[in-house]
Amino acid sequence: MSASETTSPAGSGNWLANQPYVLLSLTALFWAGNAIVGRLAAGHIAPVTLSFLRWSLAFLLILPWAWPHLKRDWPAIRDRLGLMVLLSLTGIGVFNTMQYWALEYTQALNTLLLQSAAPLIIAVWSLVLLGVRLTVAQAFGVLLSLAGVLVIILHGDLTALSKVEFNKGDLIFLAGLTMFGIYSVLSLKRPEIHGLSFVAFTFGCGAACLIPLLIWELLARPVMQLNVGNVLSLIYVAVFPSTLAYLCFNRGVQLIGANRTAPFFHVVPVFGTVLSIIFLGEHPQLFHFIGFALVLSGVFVASRKPKPA
Repeated sequence: MSASETTSPAGSGNWLANQPYVLLSLTALFWAGNAIVGRLAAGHIAPVTLSFLRWSLAFLLILPWAWPHLKRDWPAIRDRLGLMVLLSLTGIGVFNTMQYWALEYTQALNTLLLQSAAPLIIAVWSLVLLGVRLTVAQAFGVLLSLAGVLVIILHGDLTALSKVEFNKGDLIFLAGLTMFGIYSVLSLKRPEIHGLSFVAFTFGCGAACLIPLLIWELLARPVMQLNVGNVLSLIYVAVFPSTLAYLCFNRGVQLIGANRTAPFFHVVPVFGTVLSIIFLGEHPQLFHFIGFALVLSGVFVASRKPKPA
């Protein structure tokens, strides 16, 4: 049995589990929703609390399906325990906590700008950790999709880029993206285990790594109020950008690699714009369509399978 079969989240017979572009598009959609819900929740739920509850709930949701695979795969996990803890810490605990923390200090425009740097950060870590270089097509695709993101978030006025001021939140978010770049690249070195085993372990371990910070935050900041808005926010972030998105993202990385996966980060602000139009009543303009076309073109160019030498 191949590695892709043993690690597929739903088995190789599942059509969706072998469609990387569909999986990564769903990931971008779910993460775009997380950006909107996260910004709303950041003023009501402290960042470590939000991150801890998010991953704890996601762990409990996935555990009934993952438990048989976890028991079977535990020897492989134990043999690579250091790597698995590092993946849990960088991709689950640290990145998401820093994202929510950053949203307390920075504006959406700055966050989207910095998120566009994710493919370049992943490319650097791929070179440093794995010795993998970007192809010319991948580099061109990253730049093309980055241009599309800038068109959207700057409303077609590229001169506005010079007016953006970076603050404490921007630096926090950039550090978080650096951690997620490590997770994206090193996830290719994970043991050959079932996809459910992988996400269950990293969700649970990532939440456990946050416990010391959670205790400090509960002592230093007001405790989250238990109201309808906060509960709905927790349910959303636990199900969609956590459980479903990470299953899709991890499978996508397995199928096409970290560098070809990276341009899909640029689809997140595109979906964010669409969601803003749908839920916030904003009206689409010409720059939305131009930016969307550039992003999709860049993703298509950068994620194509390289021709064999």
